[in-house]
Amino acid sequence: MIRLFDYFRSSASYRVRIGLNLKRVEYERIDISLLDGKQREPDNLARNPQGFVPTLEIDGHQLTQSLAILDYLDARFPEPAFVSRDPARRAKTLAQALLIACDIHPLNNLRVLGYLKNQLGAEQDARDDWYRHWIREGFVALERMAEGSGTYLGGNAPDLADICLVPQMFNARRFKLDLGAFPTLVRIDAALQELEPFAAAHPDRVQSS
Repeated sequence: MIRLFDYFRSSASYRVRIGLNLKRVEYERIDISLLDGKQREPDNLARNPQGFVPTLEIDGHQLTQSLAILDYLDARFPEPAFVSRDPARRAKTLAQALLIACDIHPLNNLRVLGYLKNQLGAEQDARDDWYRHWIREGFVALERMAEGSGTYLGGNAPDLADICLVPQMFNARRFKLDLGAFPTLVRIDAALQELEPFAAAHPDRVQSS
């Protein structure tokens, strides 16, 4: 049995759900509520020493970090591929994916927002401005990188960058970022959400299931 320990609104978990769906891998989803602090309980720490989600139990392994999990899935289930074998195309995909997963997302995750609130005394409006600032800064670059893309960041088929894009667009809308300056990203996101593997991974679908 393949089991995914995740939280419905976690961006990293959202990525892995999309990846599992694209690979047509059936799995059992187990909710770890971040708002209730379940990620810091002993059972989750035993699976994930960082106290994060997601963790994927598969083939006798307990895998953590969403991009590492997606890399495993891509090696274990080759089709459809998340990254190209062409070195230049692969580098472009990884640059786009890492811009989101390493440069935008970590600055806006729950523990950072909690530190801004509890240790630095930042009010809600200031925390929301912080959140939007880092998405906007990343999206300015990503919009330029996406120029000339086909239907998706990956061209004619979604790739790892697309898997990272959709959860970040969800967060941008949740925090009311004006997306008017990012027409290419909006267009690609809309096309991706028409695909069932992406639609089925959406937090609203997961929470209601």
